[in-house]
Amino acid sequence: MKRRNFLKNSVLTAGATTLSVGSGMAMNTINKAGKAEAGFQLKYAPHFGMFKNSAGNDLIDQLHFMADQGFTAFEDNGMMGRNESLQTKIGEALAQLNMTMGVFVVDKGGNMENTLAAGKKEYIDIFLDGCRRAVEVAKRVNAKWMTVVPGGYERNLPIGIQDANVIEALRRGAEILEPHGLVMVLEPLSDSPDLYLRTSEQTFMICKAVNSPSCKILYDIYHMQKNEGNLIHNIELTWDEIGYFQIGDNPGRKEPTTGEINFKNVFKFIHGRSTDFVLGMEHGILLDGLEGEKRLIAAYKESDSF
Repeated sequence: MKRRNFLKNSVLTAGATTLSVGSGMAMNTINKAGKAEAGFQLKYAPHFGMFKNSAGNDLIDQLHFMADQGFTAFEDNGMMGRNESLQTKIGEALAQLNMTMGVFVVDKGGNMENTLAAGKKEYIDIFLDGCRRAVEVAKRVNAKWMTVVPGGYERNLPIGIQDANVIEALRRGAEILEPHGLVMVLEPLSDSPDLYLRTSEQTFMICKAVNSPSCKILYDIYHMQKNEGNLIHNIELTWDEIGYFQIGDNPGRKEPTTGEINFKNVFKFIHGRSTDFVLGMEHGILLDGLEGEKRLIAAYKESDSF
């Protein structure tokens, strides 16, 4: 018996098993083959480690388990840190499973102080080197999108000068990515008030100024709920520059249904506009162990049932 099939049969019941996760939560049914009986309407993208209790520690086994549950996309923030042979192996598995590769993070030298807002040549050179290396990684895993965070504010400079510095750096990055059909997606974050990029409207302005198909918004629903709220309205306002979504409920940054966000309505709005987006599942899991993973799948079934 193949290891992947052994793992699934060990974790999932031999008969059809219903996963109940509380009142109002939709049921998720796993059939005898271990596959979800129905897929999802949108391209939700789990990451490595999210289903390790169900699939084990082997990364390729985890990809197979994701596909078996109906997920058609995958993301890996740390892809650039993996060795080339593993990147190639992951890319081959994704192609076999017909799964879309979502974002990985462009390595630009590490910390928030390495900010594009400063306009310093050494920071820009690190960022551009990261873009060049990202092109090669993208080829191995058949990726299109990569996350870019400009870094922190340079508070000794006027905000307009900082904006100009960021725009100029991103234009140069876009020149590297555009010939390959790749897209850097800029992520406004809520982790610290010292971060330069904070809101969707600010990121919209930056993307318009860069004026490249290779520079778009990563609209992270968790971060934007914290920083600005009014999610559907702001998604609509910035829609033309959004290239990617990420998911996390607030508070807690866990799966949908665990916080205050009405993901069913948000997903319905996105689906009504386009089914092409990948929506990265960049969040934790409310419950530990196998039960948490079962609940996670059921939560996405519920939120996807619009």
